[in-house]
Amino acid sequence: MEEISRFCGRAFTRMVLQKSSPISALKYGHRRGFTMSRKSRSIAEQGKKLFTPGPLGTSRTVREAALPDLGSRDVVFIDKVKYLRSRLVQIAGVSGEDYTTIPIQGSGTFAVEAVIQTAVPRTGGKVLLLENGAYGKRIGKVCDYIGIPYHKESFPENKKVDVNRVADILRADNSFTLVSVVHCETSSGVINPVVEVGSVVREIRPDCLFFVDAMSSFGAIPLDMTAGSVDFMVSSANKCLQGIPGFSYTVARKSALQKCKGNSRSLSLDLYDQYQGLEDTGQFRFTPATHTMLAFCQALKEFDDEGGLQGRSARYIENRRIIREGMKKLGFTEFLDDSHDGYIITSYNFPDHPNFDFKIFYSKLNEKDQVIYPGKVLNADCFRIGNIGDLYPQDMTHLLVCIEEVCNDMGIPLPLS
Repeated sequence: MEEISRFCGRAFTRMVLQKSSPISALKYGHRRGFTMSRKSRSIAEQGKKLFTPGPLGTSRTVREAALPDLGSRDVVFIDKVKYLRSRLVQIAGVSGEDYTTIPIQGSGTFAVEAVIQTAVPRTGGKVLLLENGAYGKRIGKVCDYIGIPYHKESFPENKKVDVNRVADILRADNSFTLVSVVHCETSSGVINPVVEVGSVVREIRPDCLFFVDAMSSFGAIPLDMTAGSVDFMVSSANKCLQGIPGFSYTVARKSALQKCKGNSRSLSLDLYDQYQGLEDTGQFRFTPATHTMLAFCQALKEFDDEGGLQGRSARYIENRRIIREGMKKLGFTEFLDDSHDGYIITSYNFPDHPNFDFKIFYSKLNEKDQVIYPGKVLNADCFRIGNIGDLYPQDMTHLLVCIEEVCNDMGIPLPLS
């Protein structure tokens, strides 16, 4: 099987490089040091490729690591949880003396809601919500459900959060107890200036907590939590660290967390209580995602083997370069202008052609095992292509070939005018 995979890989490479098309000049990325590792294997063996913000593709070795059955009180599992909690603090670049990691059962939104539940006081609590996309808006929805007062300051979906406007709001209103912002707004691909916002919060409202949703950026985009005075940061197992879905986590400043006792409106989403249980016994209060956490420990090993944040981001940046150059050759235009340099996900405008129908476009790509995502911006018709997860330069080049084939099938001439 391995010999067949290697042969298929060489044959596919020759086919792409010999094909006469707008993308035929694109190289696979090998010239920049990226090679197809055993864990990435051939495209045919991998099945569907997920060019999405989540769920993301994972390596087979990560999935295989989830196979053992362990009890939640097993000493082996307790040691694994201790390791992943400690390693996440290290990846965040903060001190274990000052910060801790609190895993929570559920997807990334569970961690977001857990922070809001726990960090905002029941009496006198108020959130300044900075939003420029769907995931910022989701935090507002969480506040609505819980009944937490908040002010939502909205910014254009194709613009970064304006730090000066944040400063003006904080000077004019001293009632906020928590400020929240999304680091990478994956509805569009915008990267917000988190460190600058955090510095303003600490300067103007030093007692106000600062919460960063780094769901799709943690582990791939540098974030100086110390310089940004970040009190709570959340992400998920199945994002840039490339575990499998099943739990999320918060990296929290211990001094901020200690002030949160009794705040939570939810038992299962009480971060303070979850933290105390893990500290006291090493165990979860309720059944944890044992298999997912075992897989995540393997994902952390593969993260380190790739060179940590620097190595992981280098691959994602190369993925982004290939898809960006290839889509430009095909005539597609990006929703964001060149002032944005994010490399997690890219939003592309629908082609201005009468034959283009996104549902058909999506379905035909899906039939070729290439899964993209519809857009989430409100003021433009877009679709999204992600560069993260178990994706390599070869996969990005193959997606471009498939996009060209689908457009030809739909009677859309390329390059687009």
